[in-house]
Amino acid sequence: MSPKIAEDAMRDLSGRKHRSVISAKACCADGPDETVAGAPVVALAGAPNVGKSTLFNLLTGARVSMGNWPGTTVTVSRGVWRTRHTPGAPVKVECDCPEGQCSCHHMADHQRDLTLIDLPGAYSIDPMSPDEALTRALLVDCPPAEAPDLVVVVADAAHLSRSLYLVAQLRERPLRLVVALTMVDVARQRGIEVDTWALSDRIGVPVVSLDPRRRRGEQTLAMAVRNELDDLPPCPREIALAPEEPGTAEDDDLAREDERFAFIEDAVAGGTTDSGENRKTTSDRIDRWVTHKVFGPLIFAVVMWVVFEVTTTVAAPFQDGLDSLFSGPVSEWSHSGLAAIGLGDSWVNGLLVDGLIAGVGTVLTFAPLMALMFILLAILEDSGYMARAAVVTDRMMRSIGLPGRAFIPLIVGFGCNVPAISATRALPQARQRILTSLLVPFTSCTARLTVYVMLATTFFPGMAGTVCFIMYLISILLVVLIGLALRKTLWRTMGSEALVLDLPPYQLPTARLTASVTWVRLKGFLRTASGIIVVAVAAVWLLQSIPVTGHAGFGEVAPEDSAFGVAAQAVAPAFEPTGFGSWQTSSALVVGFVAKEAVLSSWAQTYAVDDPEETGDETPLQAKVVESFEQSSGGHTYPAVWAFLFFMLSYTPCVATLATQKREIGLGWTLFGLGLQLAVAYLGALAIFQIGSLLW
Repeated sequence: MSPKIAEDAMRDLSGRKHRSVISAKACCADGPDETVAGAPVVALAGAPNVGKSTLFNLLTGARVSMGNWPGTTVTVSRGVWRTRHTPGAPVKVECDCPEGQCSCHHMADHQRDLTLIDLPGAYSIDPMSPDEALTRALLVDCPPAEAPDLVVVVADAAHLSRSLYLVAQLRERPLRLVVALTMVDVARQRGIEVDTWALSDRIGVPVVSLDPRRRRGEQTLAMAVRNELDDLPPCPREIALAPEEPGTAEDDDLAREDERFAFIEDAVAGGTTDSGENRKTTSDRIDRWVTHKVFGPLIFAVVMWVVFEVTTTVAAPFQDGLDSLFSGPVSEWSHSGLAAIGLGDSWVNGLLVDGLIAGVGTVLTFAPLMALMFILLAILEDSGYMARAAVVTDRMMRSIGLPGRAFIPLIVGFGCNVPAISATRALPQARQRILTSLLVPFTSCTARLTVYVMLATTFFPGMAGTVCFIMYLISILLVVLIGLALRKTLWRTMGSEALVLDLPPYQLPTARLTASVTWVRLKGFLRTASGIIVVAVAAVWLLQSIPVTGHAGFGEVAPEDSAFGVAAQAVAPAFEPTGFGSWQTSSALVVGFVAKEAVLSSWAQTYAVDDPEETGDETPLQAKVVESFEQSSGGHTYPAVWAFLFFMLSYTPCVATLATQKREIGLGWTLFGLGLQLAVAYLGALAIFQIGSLLW
């Protein structure tokens, strides 16, 4: 673990220096950066996949990325937990206190804002991975003044013994603790009943049960936390060793370990009742098929094909409607408005109508498609299926020398490469982190999906979903083949590790969580469209307005005679052997280096520079793209399109991804990966077109 990461995170906890700490969420959305001066700091700790991030989002509204598989939280997220309510207003208290012994009601008028920290998942404070090391650094190794004021240990009621080991360790430290039980309904389905009052008495720590997915129990947790914050910190519950058995340090550790397991056994025995029935749950019956070594991969492939097919089919009418809106009324109203104030023939009209509206509008037409894609993926995640996908792909991961948990950053990469590379911090070995970071750019992020859909609906109408699915299969194949090649050359001695993973129970996705996750990812897509894309569009418009050849003035030059067109024509010959050597297409790839969505905005600007009212050319953008591919490929249109799609999939990722790679694995490996991506993209596209043109 980088010492700087731990140092920055500890500063976060102490509240003395505030900086934005990015968590692993899709679409490059920034992490929450809220704090309240002087507010107590409460940390959420617990094993992976017990519901910490879901609880964090419920309490803070920060909308941190959630996923129903381990390793979602990679670094530290921070938000404000507002436990206030209107004085005198009724408060719903869901407590487990025995009748006549409730002491929760007296907190009803208490008001307090807390700074809430979501720590990486950890089974214990004995680190086995960088994320567990970070959790230990923030809870144990930091100076007392920088430690959190209270730790909420989120525990899985269905696997209580496993969750209580962290409690057993933390209670040996001078930390205020509260245990929050989740998965109580799952435990009940397995014949396990938890008596929170008795469990609290056994472990000496307040215990509350809650269901963050359904917004139950949050007020009870708030009251327990405020009660504990009002008390003095507890004395460490150190394990006393018999003086007549001094032993060695190793003996002391073994004795301490035995004492912890005895503590856990006593707590579980006194705080739970088990019917003794070995019930075969619905999850067990489903897993028999979805994790099968033969049927599992087939089911995974079918599921993803359905996702792409539904996405492209359902979103098509909405895309057409938005396209008509931007190219029709919005452009016309803007032109008329500018003409009314005397700017109809000025450069302002060109920048606004031909630049921003044409470029950004084309990208925004894909917002419905992105939203539907994110909804379907959120449903798969919240249901628990994605954890099974990790099991299915474990054999493939081990074949390239990566642990099964490397599946997590790679699957995140299909959303956005930036948080995916950050997520490699959870891998235990440096070589595994480097290799995974080099492979992530070959996962097809959603930004590339917009280009796939545009070309698929243009050249393969009626098969757009299947074409997109094929691109994602090619992406997976690239990850495997390049991973094998790197392992056989650079990391021949790197062994494989077995996958150790908690499979969460299948759950019915909730509308609130699905909507929350969808909005986080869609907001990231829209932020890109309104941020980087606007800058790219403005830059392209400016370059297209600067005359280089001919005698036209600024803003009146033909696109091929502009600075943009001349530079693109100088690059285009390099792509002639691949079948997409037109300057319009090659220039779009250069712009796509900034952000892959900018490929569409570049095409929209390049093909729509001329005013249809002046030229009489009202050919739709798609028709102009078809014409360009036909001319550049010498009539071998389809091989050229597939070559372009392959190049789009595998060439240099966006600048944000490169910056993240440099931060995580250094400049040298980043440049190596950059060269590898360009080589794979060009040679693959060349082979596809040259072979395809002979057959097609």
